[in-house]
Amino acid sequence: MTVAFLKTHKTAGTTVQNILFRFAERHNLTVALPHPSCEHQFCYPRNFSAHFVHPATRPPHVLASHLRFDRAELARLMPPGTVYVTILREPATMFESLFSYYNQYCPAFRRVPNASLEAFLRAPEAYYRAGEHFAMFAHNTLAYDLGGDNERSPRDDAAYLAGLIRQVEEVFSLVMIAEYFDESLVLLRRLLAWDLDDVLYAKLNARAASSRLAAIPAALARAARAWNALDAGLYDHFNATFWRRVARAGRACVEREARELREARERLLRRCFGDEPVLRPAAQIRTKQLQPWQPSRKVDIMGYDLPSGGAGPATEACLKLAMPEVQYSNYLLRKQKRRGGVRARPEPVLDNPPPRPIRALPRGPQGH
Repeated sequence: MTVAFLKTHKTAGTTVQNILFRFAERHNLTVALPHPSCEHQFCYPRNFSAHFVHPATRPPHVLASHLRFDRAELARLMPPGTVYVTILREPATMFESLFSYYNQYCPAFRRVPNASLEAFLRAPEAYYRAGEHFAMFAHNTLAYDLGGDNERSPRDDAAYLAGLIRQVEEVFSLVMIAEYFDESLVLLRRLLAWDLDDVLYAKLNARAASSRLAAIPAALARAARAWNALDAGLYDHFNATFWRRVARAGRACVEREARELREARERLLRRCFGDEPVLRPAAQIRTKQLQPWQPSRKVDIMGYDLPSGGAGPATEACLKLAMPEVQYSNYLLRKQKRRGGVRARPEPVLDNPPPRPIRALPRGPQGH
């Protein structure tokens, strides 16, 4: 009942977050949510502080919004016995996603002619400036999210990578792998002693096919891994430990349960979104609560829509299943304020407020 999920960037973390939000709501658990000055992330990219948590959402049972990991601060916030989990993604495909999604926000990416990933990876030092705003999206983002120094290189300092791995292993009971998402959810369900229905999901925050590379050429993948060598080292280690954990649980059992999860998920999606549930561009989604935030005119983020004419508890559950992060966070905050007897009033102002995160930047016209 007490779970802290370190939501890393571009790793299917929004889908995991939605699973945790729905579980918390079903069981009337308190979800830690960011202070209004932080928008929908815990003042990322600053190191996490318990002061970034909205007072109406403390003390929490569940935490699942973006933050930069700080072990001591999270220990101050979360109750003893909290289970810590996170998720990693293969660094080359993750970097392609970061480059596409944050192209209009990360200065290193904006400098690249024609928004060419190949041009960036051919000479990343020509575009990258350590320490500038949102630089962490252009170099070893996983390491940064985990609280590490993303400027360190395992080629120059292998001991640093080994130490970072030890720190992660000391805190996190499970490191999931995005490429094996269903198998990861099986392990998560077993770790938390949840039911299979508790980890059913709809894919959230997914880019349209036109906004991503269908496949990353091998040479480009090698260059991405070389530039993000710290992330590559983390991923390779925890991918190996993931499969050792699957083996201990019984690979055939895990695969059977993952298959059952996929079958149950397909039934749920058909029940919620029609016989042929499809991801749609935001412009085609009539239900405002289900329209995903669009990072730029060059990237289309897809979502689901509810069939017309639905109402009642089943429709409400389907709405939550596909609700994007921003809308669900706002909804939970309003609900938890009401539950705690907190009425609308001026929010306290943080000392030294952080720069406004990406979600607060103005939206341009949408390209669909």
